[in-house]
Amino acid sequence: MKRILTIALGLLLITAHAQETVYPAKPQAGVIALTNATVHIGNGEVIENGMIVFGGGKILDVRTTASISDAKVIDCKGKHIYPGLITSETDLGLNEINSTRSMSDVRELGEINTNIRAAIAYNSDSKVIGTLRSNGILLANIVPEGGIISGSSSVMQLDAWNWEDAAYKLDNGIHFRMPNLSSGRGRSGFGRTVGADAVDPLKAAMDRIDNVRKFFNEAKAYFAEAKHEHTNLKFESVKKLFERTQTFFIHAETVKEMQVGIELAKEFSFKTTIIGGTDSWKITDYLKENNVAVVVAEMHSLPLTQDDDVDQPYKTPYLLQQGGVLFAIADTHAESRGMNLMFNAGTAAAYGLTKEQALAAITLNAAKILGVDAITGSLEKGKDANIIISNGDILDMKSSKVTQAFIQGRDVSLDNKQKQLNERYKYKYGIK
Repeated sequence: MKRILTIALGLLLITAHAQETVYPAKPQAGVIALTNATVHIGNGEVIENGMIVFGGGKILDVRTTASISDAKVIDCKGKHIYPGLITSETDLGLNEINSTRSMSDVRELGEINTNIRAAIAYNSDSKVIGTLRSNGILLANIVPEGGIISGSSSVMQLDAWNWEDAAYKLDNGIHFRMPNLSSGRGRSGFGRTVGADAVDPLKAAMDRIDNVRKFFNEAKAYFAEAKHEHTNLKFESVKKLFERTQTFFIHAETVKEMQVGIELAKEFSFKTTIIGGTDSWKITDYLKENNVAVVVAEMHSLPLTQDDDVDQPYKTPYLLQQGGVLFAIADTHAESRGMNLMFNAGTAAAYGLTKEQALAAITLNAAKILGVDAITGSLEKGKDANIIISNGDILDMKSSKVTQAFIQGRDVSLDNKQKQLNERYKYKYGIK
């Protein structure tokens, strides 16, 4: 009887883990050549009948297809090759199921949390990661929430055993969440009391901003000291901001909010990027003059005010392009969980951008904004072999189908929980 129970338990465990077949790929072995494809470099250049050669995780050559020896050749005739896609803002790996508190580690208590690091909370085993990777998204900027300063984001590659393996660029920026300066907007505000105890919401918002200014002035004085009696972790966490090797990400939507945030950053000479930027199209001259980049966080949405064109969110990337502003496109929609990144870019291509400009917004431009463009974002010699192969146009939901992906030359799995469940129920209902 004991033996029967042991066998039954073993079979049960095998069945339970039958779906857990996705695991990180091994390092690249040998040299691989992808041939006969339409190669989209990511910087606007397209090579017809192109070839990419990579080894040791790095791109060795990009040219028109020619004969090659000492390489594993993969014929990609009729297919398109792109740089791995990059999402510039996401809570991926921090938030599995919104409604389940134990599965969300995205928000920290407190107002000024500069010492909070999203990277160390990143769950590389998240079931959501595979759904992005199978759509060609290979890198993600993981962003914390909570407080007016939420902490530091990190760029992670989406095929890893743990957060240390996933780390691509640690602590690339500090995130400042501009308080609501427009009482008519639907975003959460202040001062819900009435009568004698009522609080002016605009004053409350400006007081919070002044607290941030005070914090940075104190941090500046701290760094001016030759020797510290005590180490201040919150001050130490923003040292790279003052050295301009870290980006000050300002989450803001309206013109007023963006300008207040940018002027605050200018007081301390911070390298600045706007995240959200719904109204950024109205101030392109100001953004360009101050060398401020923009991450358009959610395009498939309604316009900010009822006076805007109904399709204004779709046109914003084109207007930023015309204004000479560096921008990237993200997908922060709670239901899509970032999977529609390339289709957001496709929408921008339908509203003014060229296909290659739209592609750059989720590859090379994103890499520039996140500070990783020296090693990724485009298919150029010497960069990491972060590559995706698609049967059709990656920006078109009708034809986009990623057939193979490489992260630093590793042939990564495109399987995910959704595909596994599809196969499971096809079997149940006799379709398979």
